[in-house]
Amino acid sequence: MHRGRTALSWLPTGSALGRFCLVLVCLGAAVLASAPVPRPDFLSYLVVADRASPAGAADAAGAVRSAGGVLGAVHRSIGVAVGYATDPGFADRVRAAPGVRAAGATRTAPLPVPPAPPRRPPGAAGAGAVPARAFGDGGDAPPGSAGAGPPRTAAPGAAAGPGVPWRAGVRPAREVEPPLVPDPGERPTWNLAMIGAGHGHRGPPPGLARTVVAVMDSGVDDTHPDLRAAVDPERSVSCASGRPDTTPGAWRPVPEVLDSGHGTHIAGTIAAARDGRGIAGVAPGARIAAVRLLGPVGQYYPENIVCGLLWAADHGARVINNSYFADPWKYHCPSDPDQAAVIAAVARAVGYAQRRGALVVASAGNDGQDLRAVRIDRRSPNDRVGGPRPARHLGADCIRLPSQLPGVLAVRALDRTGSVTVYSNYGASGASLAAPGGDPGAGPDGQIISTWPGGGYAALSGTSMAAAHVSGAAALAAARHPGATPKELLSLLRAGPESGGSPSGQRILAVVG
Repeated sequence: MHRGRTALSWLPTGSALGRFCLVLVCLGAAVLASAPVPRPDFLSYLVVADRASPAGAADAAGAVRSAGGVLGAVHRSIGVAVGYATDPGFADRVRAAPGVRAAGATRTAPLPVPPAPPRRPPGAAGAGAVPARAFGDGGDAPPGSAGAGPPRTAAPGAAAGPGVPWRAGVRPAREVEPPLVPDPGERPTWNLAMIGAGHGHRGPPPGLARTVVAVMDSGVDDTHPDLRAAVDPERSVSCASGRPDTTPGAWRPVPEVLDSGHGTHIAGTIAAARDGRGIAGVAPGARIAAVRLLGPVGQYYPENIVCGLLWAADHGARVINNSYFADPWKYHCPSDPDQAAVIAAVARAVGYAQRRGALVVASAGNDGQDLRAVRIDRRSPNDRVGGPRPARHLGADCIRLPSQLPGVLAVRALDRTGSVTVYSNYGASGASLAAPGGDPGAGPDGQIISTWPGGGYAALSGTSMAAAHVSGAAALAAARHPGATPKELLSLLRAGPESGGSPSGQRILAVVG
């Protein structure tokens, strides 16, 4: 008996039992309340209307809402809207809506919440920002704040192409950024000499200070001494969330994001000041519109690209530099409904920019692939962390965005001997040109040295760097020929000789006199 009593003596009786049960209920409720409540994951979508007009944009926006999505940016000038949804059947419902030509997901890695509209100071549009027109209007106020969760680790085995590290997620920039080089002291360089720019070139044309080059990239450090006078804050913006954010400094790179210094390097090649220190760009004195596309998870998503192209076009850009490709698919295939919608939306934005008078320049890519041939893509989608990436067998109809769109000037890279580099993609139909891009195995003297965030300088190689040379030369041509159309600027730039290292007779960039 004693042992049994001892075993049961802890149980309360009577009113004590009631109090004990109440405590258990409260403890249970507290545990349930503290347990994390799973939130739905959103994907982003581009919706392309039949009509590339404000009426078409209204159709696209209505389709997003009718299908149960959260409306993001509405681009009235091209009949495109951005939507966010958690339902896998969302895209099919939108495609079936009247007035909709195409709709598709722009990412495979979900968002915890849709990006919130940028917050601006009351009564201000940014640092003296030029009022935006015909894009980014409307949209629903989504729950929560912007962002896509905490930084992620890059996928194992992710490789770096020449000058452009592979973006498979976020890594601290210090782990992947190139080593800095000493201040070059503005000494003559092989790359500027090759295209007829640099110290031996005659003075800048009078109109250069009014010529705007949009650098659509990872952001530009406008505090760098060589860029401080070049970047125009009234024309600079962040489109990293798919909407224009003119908060002062929003266009600057985010140091924690992989490859964030890339845009500063591009901007320096285009327009770094000729001031006796550092480097001089191809077109010192040109104005830079810094358009940050790179988002918080290290991706150039299509909705960011559309936002950036429209912003640049509506803010006076005569040249738009695109040294990237549209994530998460290295090549977009029209046979895939999602990717077809992305192609259609980005093509409309490119066409709009061209009609507004901008020459759109893009890097050809660093894979050394024949874009006319069947090829294999083992690196897409690149916004997933972990898990298999099945090899995709691609035909010639699968294109790199934006470099293979109509009217876009695709740029391949030359080494210091004037030969087209083995890493440059080739075979694309349409306009192409070759310009200095450097050899990643040749050391700093055989690469392109340019500005780097924090006031430094770095040496990189790639078709990204080649495109920047073309954009700088295009700015000079536009300043000397202010009435030239994008097609006429293209003809002027392609007046140079053919490369002896290119079996296809690749034209070499020549600065227009």
